[in-house]
Amino acid sequence: MPDKFDIIGDIHGHADALRRLLASLGYQELDGLFRHPERRVIFVGDFVDRGPEQLAVLQIAKRMCDAGLALAVMGNHEFNALGWAEPDGEGGFLRPHTEKNSHQHQEFLGQIGERSAAHQQALAWFKTLPVWLDFPGLRVIHACWNSVAQETLARCLDPGHRFTQQGFRMANQRGTPAYRAAEVLLKGPEVPLPDGRFFFDKDGHRRQDVRIRWWDPAAVTYRSAALGMDGKEATLPDLPLVTDYQYKDETPVFFGHYWLRGAPSLSNENAACLDFSVAKGGFLTAYRWSGERSLSPHNIVYVPAG
Repeated sequence: MPDKFDIIGDIHGHADALRRLLASLGYQELDGLFRHPERRVIFVGDFVDRGPEQLAVLQIAKRMCDAGLALAVMGNHEFNALGWAEPDGEGGFLRPHTEKNSHQHQEFLGQIGERSAAHQQALAWFKTLPVWLDFPGLRVIHACWNSVAQETLARCLDPGHRFTQQGFRMANQRGTPAYRAAEVLLKGPEVPLPDGRFFFDKDGHRRQDVRIRWWDPAAVTYRSAALGMDGKEATLPDLPLVTDYQYKDETPVFFGHYWLRGAPSLSNENAACLDFSVAKGGFLTAYRWSGERSLSPHNIVYVPAG
């Protein structure tokens, strides 16, 4: 019988919602560990930044992983946290300490204490997280499953799909193939908007590129594929996309990252986005996978942010 997994979306420091979701999934806290008699958890990453209980989230997730009760992949926020702390050898850091980057990360650093023992322990755990998991019957990645990007990034990873020390530095060198591959896998593919268009994202940043619904077989034009534009997607021309990132495999893939809104629902029968904006008052969401090749909306489980 295959493993049974409960795949949990982006948490972003919302420990109370995580405890309630685990309880609703049938996990009981025993000796400081959430356990289920028949199932394990897979976390899709983005444990930190934004929320009020980031240390508690790390404690719950890391303890479960250390005990073999859970697995996890790296999210872009873990990738960014490592880059923030890693010197670049030229007096700066792999992730520049700009005002924008500082604003995104300051809540985590304030809660954990920058350069504290707890901070160092968190960073050490982040380094152990693979970029993706590929099992018989299911796949898990934070933002986008794309074989071309995975093949490109493979030279930066060990056999368990974890960054090597040198590979992590390569993936942070802007403009390189490794950098672009890491961007696709951990932050999602983006395409330039046509006709010089731009929009402001959820954090107020001006963007001329837009993320796309790579998991949606019907997302073949700018208008149908764009997301994250706060309803302005309908203003885009109905022109074919020039780049094809579509997921066409039959193996179910689970991911997070995209700040979807509304009541959690299934993306399609072989792809499930599990990020429904818990850090923006939405829902912490999971999918209960028991070996099925076609995903079912009945297996989506979620709790409100608070």
